[in-house]
Amino acid sequence: MTDTGTAVALTPAAQDRALPQAPLSGMAALSRFGIPLGLAGLGGGWSAARSSLGSPVWPEEILYGAASSLWLILTAVYVFRGLRRKGAFRADLRHEVAGPFASFIPLVGILLSSHYSQYLPPWGAWLCMGFIAALASVAAQLLAHWVTGGVSMQSIHPGYLLPVVPGFFVASIGFSSIHARDAAMAAFGIGAFFWLVVGTVVTVRVMTGGELTAAAKTGLSAYLAAPATANIAWMLSHPGPVGAVQLGLTGVLVIMALTQVMLLPEYRKLPFTQMFWVFTFPVGATANYSIRWLATTDLPGREIYAFTILGLATAFTLVIAARSVLTAIAPKSARLATPQSTEVR
Repeated sequence: MTDTGTAVALTPAAQDRALPQAPLSGMAALSRFGIPLGLAGLGGGWSAARSSLGSPVWPEEILYGAASSLWLILTAVYVFRGLRRKGAFRADLRHEVAGPFASFIPLVGILLSSHYSQYLPPWGAWLCMGFIAALASVAAQLLAHWVTGGVSMQSIHPGYLLPVVPGFFVASIGFSSIHARDAAMAAFGIGAFFWLVVGTVVTVRVMTGGELTAAAKTGLSAYLAAPATANIAWMLSHPGPVGAVQLGLTGVLVIMALTQVMLLPEYRKLPFTQMFWVFTFPVGATANYSIRWLATTDLPGREIYAFTILGLATAFTLVIAARSVLTAIAPKSARLATPQSTEVR
């Protein structure tokens, strides 16, 4: 939902009104951060399997390593290109369609620093807090822009949830990973508040603003990312027996997962693009929590269920990765296969 194609998420009238407000050059760059985000999300699932099921450490380290490499490269490229355009980041941040996805950059940083903080104390903890501060800065700028008439109702899409709902739940997870429980609860409260406020606005837009176009429909996966990250955040900040709040959040996750299943026929109609990476993070986060939740139960065969869920999430991410490679290669192959025109003079 963050590629250049997301511009078609607007109706024609709204699109004409929105697009001139900011250049589109940053949209494709921001969308690519969905790749390390998805890899880090799946890495979290394998991390949960290692701590709960005794799985080997190498899958999570490969995933986090790949996510780190891609994130560093993409960030360097984005910053380098931005330096050549004065006000590039501000323009991307204020764009009605692309703006929310600027949060992907610090969001991935939180996930990576949370993981590596176990190997690099205290540097990992300081990095994690720095990325959380960066996320808060991006979210505050977005909110200030939104509440001062910076966006039209028709341009709002489910991606608006990402910086202020899953974003702050991930911040809560980051604080828990460095043993800052009070800060984790504060971040959880921010995410819960905007889940109610922004979630209501987004849902009203989706339900009453007409059918979403193909480019915007992938963003519906944000409805799964919110409860998945909320459940992980609450469980990490409240270790021990599962309480009423955890059960309530789990119920929300179940109904949102069922909703995604009901949306599969709609998703299958969509042409495959880079935007499909947006599905991988919610899937990885859901697998992460499912493994953690199953570990708290005495359900017979829970290890089999947990590994099955993790295997499906891993296979899904690998399919997206394979399709992405094939999609990137296909146009080049087509150009090479096309004979060059000749002209007789």
